[in-house]
Formats: sequence, C-alpha cells, structure tokens
Amino acid sequence: MEREEIRIDYTLLFILLCLFMVSLFAVYSGSGQYQTEDPFYFVKRQAIWYIIGIAVMVAVASFDFELLEKWATPLYAIGLGLLILVHFFGTFKNGSKRWINLGMFEIQPSEFMKVFLILFVAVLLNKIGKRQLSMMESIPITIKICGVTAIPFYLILVQPDLGSALVIASIAFTLIIVSGISYKIIALFCSGFLGLIAFLIYFHNNYFDLFIKLIKPHQLERVYGWLNPYDYASSYGYQLIQAMMGIGSGQLNGAGFNNGRQVQSGRIPEAHTDFIFAVIGEEFGFIGSSILISLYFILIYRMIVIALNTHNLFGIYICSGVIGLFAFQVFQNIAMTIGLMPVTGLALPLVSYGGSALLTNMIAIGLLLSVNIRSKRFMFSNE
Repeated sequence: MEREEIRIDYTLLFILLCLFMVSLFAVYSGSGQYQTEDPFYFVKRQAIWYIIGIAVMVAVASFDFELLEKWATPLYAIGLGLLILVHFFGTFKNGSKRWINLGMFEIQPSEFMKVFLILFVAVLLNKIGKRQLSMMESIPITIKICGVTAIPFYLILVQPDLGSALVIASIAFTLIIVSGISYKIIALFCSGFLGLIAFLIYFHNNYFDLFIKLIKPHQLERVYGWLNPYDYASSYGYQLIQAMMGIGSGQLNGAGFNNGRQVQSGRIPEAHTDFIFAVIGEEFGFIGSSILISLYFILIYRMIVIALNTHNLFGIYICSGVIGLFAFQVFQNIAMTIGLMPVTGLALPLVSYGGSALLTNMIAIGLLLSVNIRSKRFMFSNE
C-alpha cells in the first residue's frame, strides 16, 4: 500500500527564522541615525511586515501552484498596470518615482512584478514541454520571453530603478537557461551582452557628447563612483568608500552590536536598507558576514533541492525563477557594498528594511513551499 507523504522543508523555514533575527538586529543598529525619538521605530515596522509576510507566505503555500497557470496572464497585466500607474501618479522621493501611496503605507509595484514575471514566463516555457528545442524552434519562444520581459524592464528602468530592472532581466535569463531553448541561443545572448558592453565603452570614449544623451547622468555617475571611488570621494564614490571603510574596520570579530563607528555616525547612507550588509560587516566582522552569506547559500541550496525533487515542469520553472530572483539580489547587494559591482538601489533579501521587497520575497518562498508540498513522493507501507 502507498501513502502520500506531505513534505515541508523545515530547513528552509529555519533559515528564514535566522534571517528574520538578523534583520531585526541589523535594522535596529542601522536605523539609529534616522530616528532619535523612537529607536525601535523601524524595527517594529519591520517586525509587522514580517508577520504580514509570513501570513502571506502560508496562504500562498496553501494554494495549489498549478492553478496559477490560469492566473499568470491577469497577474502580469495587473503588474504592468501598476507600473504605468507609478509613472503618472507615483510618489517621488530620493530621485526616483517608484512607489504608490496608499495612505498608511506605500507599495513598490516593481517588487511584485518580479513574481508576476516568474509565473508568466513559466507558463510560456511550460507550453513547449521537456524536449530540447533546435535553434530555429527556439527563436519564437525566445522572442516572446524577451518581449514580455522588455516591457516591465523599460518601465522600471525609467523610474529610474536600475537594480530592479536588472533583477527582471536576471529572472528571464535564469528561466531561459534551465528551459529547453537551444544553447546556441543562450550563447548568442551572452555574446550580445558582452558586445553591448564593449560598444558602450567604445561609444563613451569616442562619442561622449552622444553617449550622455543615451545614458542618464546619475547612471554614469554610479559607474564612475564604482570604478574610481577615491577620485570622487565627496560625490559619486562616497557611499562605496564609507561602506568599504565600515566593513574593513570590522575585521574578524566586528566592533560589536550598535558600536560601528561608520554606521552610528551616519556616514553610511541608507544603512538600514540598501547598505545593511555594511552594518553587519562593521559590527559583526568577517565571522558575522560569513555566517550571513552561509545562510543565503543554504537557503538557495534548499531551493535547488526543491526544484530537483519536483516532477511538475511548471513547478520546476517557478523554483528556477525564484532561485534567479534571490541569487542575483544577494550577489548584487553584497557585491555593491564591497566594490565588486556598481551601486544600485537593491535590497538585501529578507534582511533589509522595506515592506514591498519583504512581501515579494515571502510570496516567492510561499510558491516554493507550495511546489514542495505538492511534489508527489510515495512511501511504501506494510499496512
């Protein structure tokens, strides 16, 4: 006799709990420079968002992910509608128009668009089945994926929000890699990307007057601040230099909780959001940073395990999209604080302060849990 085993990945949930604790400590320490009347202001709001996020995660995990095939197109359309709404009625702050004000709180539609795109592209790829496509067969589906990705990519890029736009691109590219699309198409993608970088460098060096009409000044400034931070220490490179000084001063053990000189003096801007890794690096040192990175490695490893144990093709694509979502965000956020990548306004998943980003990540994890719970595995019984 066979009985179906319902699986819950407790390791993934334990990692989530650990990241929740890290988030509260880091947000408290990193937000002290912004709130003097109530030092727990951001911590309490982050805890509330986590509670809401956990409830949403459980609700999504309880929902049969296969039913989302029918909802993928409407959700994608809603996401595009919200991005267009931001363009006309969004709240402008910190040089960007990314949020919609709902009174008591604000939402960032670009965050939710990441999940909607995963579902929509997963549906497109699910239709071609498990077979490996030839190069000619791969062209139509590749054009479709590029088209449905390019629209939200552009709408997010002009907000401007380069970080989230790159996440959108990374999700699509991850799903293309794991699909049956020809490897020749993937090779063309990589070659085209490298060619674009080479062209932009050539264009910058030889036709700068035209180049600055194509690339916005603030985007170019971030590249300058990344490549030569000390030449622009008082402007473009300020954030990066202060973050690296903080992380470097943490050494092995760190300066101690709430004792980071760079963080507590306010020299690191957005220490509780985009640059929260600098808080951990300065106050908990190499050991604390390594533990955090290890938690992310285990989290992504468990996501890969869920994908490998899933026999539903649509579920595999959902898992792959979520892996691409988390892997790129973790890499980009940490890399930008240590000078490996340009600075972008991208949160560290599940740790940085922010409601929309946290809800998006929780929804994504809920989808993974839904796939895992409904992956059919049978255990034999002697009954």
